[in-house]
Amino acid sequence: MAKLKSFVNNPYQENTYLLYGDSGECAIIDPGMYTSAEQNAVVNFITENSLKPVMLLNTHCHIDHVLGNKFLFDQYGLKPRFNIGESETLASVVVYAPAMGFRYDASPLPDEYLPESGTITFGHTSVELIFAPGHSPAHLCFYDKEDNILIGGDVLFRNSIGRTDLPGGNHNQLIENIRLKLFVLPDDCTVYPGHGPETTIGYEKQHNPYL
Repeated sequence: MAKLKSFVNNPYQENTYLLYGDSGECAIIDPGMYTSAEQNAVVNFITENSLKPVMLLNTHCHIDHVLGNKFLFDQYGLKPRFNIGESETLASVVVYAPAMGFRYDASPLPDEYLPESGTITFGHTSVELIFAPGHSPAHLCFYDKEDNILIGGDVLFRNSIGRTDLPGGNHNQLIENIRLKLFVLPDDCTVYPGHGPETTIGYEKQHNPYL
Protein backbone atom coordinates (compact mmCIF):
# COMPACT_ATOMS: atom_id res chain seq x y z
CA MET A 1 0.00 0.00 0.00
CA ALA A 2 1.57 3.24 -1.16
CA LYS A 3 1.25 6.54 0.63
CA LEU A 4 1.12 9.97 -0.92
CA LYS A 5 2.33 13.20 0.66
CA SER A 6 1.73 16.56 -0.99
CA PHE A 7 3.47 19.91 -0.62
CA VAL A 8 2.18 23.18 -2.06
CA ASN A 9 5.04 25.12 -3.62
CA ASN A 10 6.02 28.33 -5.43
CA PRO A 11 3.85 31.32 -6.42
CA TYR A 12 1.73 29.06 -8.67
CA GLN A 13 0.66 26.97 -5.67
CA GLU A 14 1.86 23.82 -7.44
CA ASN A 15 1.42 20.42 -5.81
CA THR A 16 4.63 18.44 -5.36
CA TYR A 17 4.05 14.78 -4.47
CA LEU A 18 6.03 12.09 -2.70
CA LEU A 19 4.85 8.56 -3.43
CA TYR A 20 6.29 5.93 -1.12
CA GLY A 21 5.62 2.45 0.21
CA ASP A 22 6.67 0.24 3.08
CA SER A 23 10.06 -0.39 1.47
CA GLY A 24 10.95 3.24 2.23
CA GLU A 25 11.82 3.95 -1.40
CA CYS A 26 10.07 7.02 -2.75
CA ALA A 27 9.43 8.82 -6.00
CA ILE A 28 9.32 12.62 -6.05
CA ILE A 29 6.87 13.90 -8.64
CA ASP A 30 6.83 17.45 -10.06
CA PRO A 31 9.18 19.15 -7.59
CA GLY A 32 8.10 22.77 -7.53
CA MET A 33 10.13 23.82 -4.49
CA TYR A 34 11.35 27.39 -4.92
CA THR A 35 12.23 28.90 -1.54
CA SER A 36 14.60 27.38 0.98
CA ALA A 37 11.63 26.86 3.30
CA GLU A 38 9.88 24.82 0.60
CA GLN A 39 13.04 22.82 -0.05
CA ASN A 40 13.50 22.15 3.67
CA ALA A 41 9.91 20.96 4.11
CA VAL A 42 10.42 18.21 1.53
CA VAL A 43 13.88 17.18 2.74
CA ASN A 44 12.76 17.15 6.38
CA PHE A 45 9.79 14.94 5.57
CA ILE A 46 12.05 12.51 3.70
CA THR A 47 14.56 12.45 6.57
CA GLU A 48 11.99 12.15 9.37
CA ASN A 49 10.27 9.23 7.64
CA SER A 50 13.56 7.50 6.73
CA LEU A 51 12.66 7.55 3.05
CA LYS A 52 15.07 6.86 0.23
CA PRO A 53 14.40 8.95 -2.90
CA VAL A 54 15.06 6.72 -5.91
CA MET A 55 13.14 8.43 -8.70
CA LEU A 56 12.37 11.97 -9.87
CA LEU A 57 9.41 12.21 -12.23
CA ASN A 58 7.95 15.16 -14.14
CA THR A 59 4.44 14.91 -15.57
CA HIS A 60 5.47 17.79 -17.82
CA CYS A 61 8.09 20.52 -17.85
CA HIS A 62 6.45 23.89 -17.27
CA ILE A 63 8.41 26.09 -14.85
CA ASP A 64 6.20 25.55 -11.81
CA HIS A 65 6.73 21.77 -12.00
CA VAL A 66 10.52 21.74 -12.51
CA LEU A 67 11.80 24.51 -10.22
CA GLY A 68 13.11 21.90 -7.78
CA ASN A 69 14.71 19.54 -10.31
CA LYS A 70 18.24 20.92 -9.88
CA PHE A 71 17.91 21.06 -6.09
CA LEU A 72 16.94 17.37 -5.93
CA PHE A 73 19.79 16.45 -8.25
CA ASP A 74 22.22 18.24 -5.92
CA GLN A 75 20.58 16.71 -2.84
CA TYR A 76 20.02 13.10 -3.95
CA GLY A 77 21.79 12.69 -7.29
CA LEU A 78 18.49 12.12 -9.10
CA LYS A 79 18.00 13.15 -12.70
CA PRO A 80 14.44 13.77 -13.82
CA ARG A 81 12.47 11.40 -16.00
CA PHE A 82 9.79 12.62 -18.39
CA ASN A 83 8.69 11.99 -21.96
CA ILE A 84 11.17 13.19 -24.59
CA GLY A 85 8.41 15.28 -26.16
CA GLU A 86 8.70 17.68 -23.19
CA SER A 87 12.37 18.48 -24.00
CA GLU A 88 11.65 21.77 -25.78
CA THR A 89 9.25 22.77 -23.01
CA LEU A 90 12.03 22.27 -20.46
CA ALA A 91 14.67 24.01 -22.58
CA SER A 92 12.48 27.11 -22.89
CA VAL A 93 12.24 27.56 -19.10
CA VAL A 94 15.80 28.93 -18.97
CA VAL A 95 14.76 31.57 -21.49
CA TYR A 96 11.49 32.77 -19.97
CA ALA A 97 12.18 32.34 -16.22
CA PRO A 98 14.14 35.61 -15.81
CA ALA A 99 11.44 37.57 -17.65
CA MET A 100 8.93 36.23 -15.15
CA GLY A 101 11.13 37.21 -12.23
CA PHE A 102 12.15 33.65 -11.32
CA ARG A 103 15.56 32.50 -10.20
CA TYR A 104 15.92 29.20 -12.04
CA ASP A 105 18.77 26.73 -11.74
CA ALA A 106 18.66 24.75 -14.96
CA SER A 107 17.35 21.21 -14.57
CA PRO A 108 19.64 18.32 -15.45
CA LEU A 109 18.54 16.24 -18.42
CA PRO A 110 17.31 12.66 -18.13
CA ASP A 111 19.59 9.68 -18.53
CA GLU A 112 16.42 7.84 -19.48
CA TYR A 113 13.18 9.19 -20.94
CA LEU A 114 9.77 7.80 -20.12
CA PRO A 115 7.78 6.09 -22.90
CA GLU A 116 4.17 6.98 -23.70
CA SER A 117 2.90 3.80 -22.04
CA GLY A 118 4.13 1.04 -19.79
CA THR A 119 4.88 0.70 -16.11
CA ILE A 120 7.59 2.04 -13.85
CA THR A 121 8.38 0.33 -10.56
CA PHE A 122 10.26 1.32 -7.41
CA GLY A 123 10.25 -0.49 -4.10
CA HIS A 124 6.95 -2.39 -4.01
CA THR A 125 5.09 0.31 -5.95
CA SER A 126 4.18 0.25 -9.64
CA VAL A 127 2.68 3.10 -11.62
CA GLU A 128 1.23 2.96 -15.11
CA LEU A 129 2.08 5.70 -17.58
CA ILE A 130 -0.84 7.46 -19.25
CA PHE A 131 0.08 9.76 -22.14
CA ALA A 132 -2.32 12.72 -22.10
CA PRO A 133 -1.01 15.75 -24.02
CA GLY A 134 -3.07 18.88 -24.55
CA HIS A 135 -1.93 21.09 -21.69
CA SER A 136 1.65 20.47 -22.81
CA PRO A 137 3.04 18.53 -25.80
CA ALA A 138 3.91 15.22 -24.10
CA HIS A 139 2.21 15.26 -20.70
CA LEU A 140 2.18 12.03 -18.68
CA CYS A 141 -0.09 11.02 -15.81
CA PHE A 142 0.94 8.36 -13.30
CA TYR A 143 -1.65 5.80 -12.24
CA ASP A 144 -1.08 3.60 -9.20
CA LYS A 145 -3.59 0.87 -9.98
CA GLU A 146 -3.19 -1.03 -6.72
CA ASP A 147 -3.99 2.06 -4.64
CA ASN A 148 -6.36 3.51 -7.27
CA ILE A 149 -4.75 6.94 -7.32
CA LEU A 150 -3.82 9.11 -10.29
CA ILE A 151 -1.13 11.75 -10.12
CA GLY A 152 -2.51 13.78 -12.94
CA GLY A 153 -0.36 16.88 -13.35
CA ASP A 154 -2.17 19.69 -15.15
CA VAL A 155 -4.65 17.63 -17.18
CA LEU A 156 -7.73 17.39 -14.97
CA PHE A 157 -8.56 19.52 -11.93
CA ARG A 158 -11.51 19.62 -9.56
CA ASN A 159 -14.22 21.29 -11.67
CA SER A 160 -11.65 22.37 -14.25
CA ILE A 161 -9.05 21.32 -16.82
CA GLY A 162 -5.51 22.38 -17.69
CA ARG A 163 -5.04 25.59 -19.64
CA THR A 164 -4.25 25.10 -23.32
CA ASP A 165 -3.04 28.57 -24.34
CA LEU A 166 0.66 27.87 -23.71
CA PRO A 167 3.07 26.66 -26.45
CA GLY A 168 2.27 23.06 -27.38
CA GLY A 169 -1.22 23.27 -25.86
CA ASN A 170 -4.27 21.95 -27.72
CA HIS A 171 -7.76 22.21 -26.23
CA ASN A 172 -9.45 19.54 -28.34
CA GLN A 173 -6.60 17.11 -27.75
CA LEU A 174 -6.81 17.67 -23.99
CA ILE A 175 -10.57 17.04 -23.87
CA GLU A 176 -10.20 13.91 -25.99
CA ASN A 177 -7.41 12.52 -23.80
CA ILE A 178 -9.41 13.12 -20.61
CA ARG A 179 -12.41 11.34 -22.09
CA LEU A 180 -10.55 8.41 -23.65
CA LYS A 181 -7.73 7.85 -21.15
CA LEU A 182 -8.76 9.22 -17.74
CA PHE A 183 -12.53 8.70 -17.75
CA VAL A 184 -11.97 4.97 -18.35
CA LEU A 185 -10.40 4.70 -14.89
CA PRO A 186 -12.64 3.61 -11.98
CA ASP A 187 -15.12 6.24 -10.78
CA ASP A 188 -13.67 6.03 -7.27
CA CYS A 189 -10.11 6.66 -8.49
CA THR A 190 -8.72 9.64 -6.56
CA VAL A 191 -7.09 12.26 -8.78
CA TYR A 192 -4.24 14.30 -7.31
CA PRO A 193 -3.76 17.25 -9.66
CA GLY A 194 -0.88 19.66 -10.19
CA HIS A 195 -2.82 22.46 -8.50
CA GLY A 196 -5.72 22.60 -6.07
CA PRO A 197 -7.55 19.90 -4.13
CA GLU A 198 -7.90 16.24 -5.07
CA THR A 199 -11.01 14.95 -6.77
CA THR A 200 -12.32 11.67 -8.20
CA ILE A 201 -12.92 10.49 -11.75
CA GLY A 202 -16.62 9.93 -10.97
CA TYR A 203 -17.07 13.44 -9.56
CA GLU A 204 -15.51 15.04 -12.65
CA LYS A 205 -17.60 12.93 -15.03
CA GLN A 206 -20.72 14.31 -13.37
CA HIS A 207 -19.74 17.84 -12.44
CA ASN A 208 -16.85 19.13 -14.57
CA PRO A 209 -18.27 22.02 -16.64
CA TYR A 210 -15.64 21.55 -19.38
CA LEU A 211 -16.60 17.92 -19.98
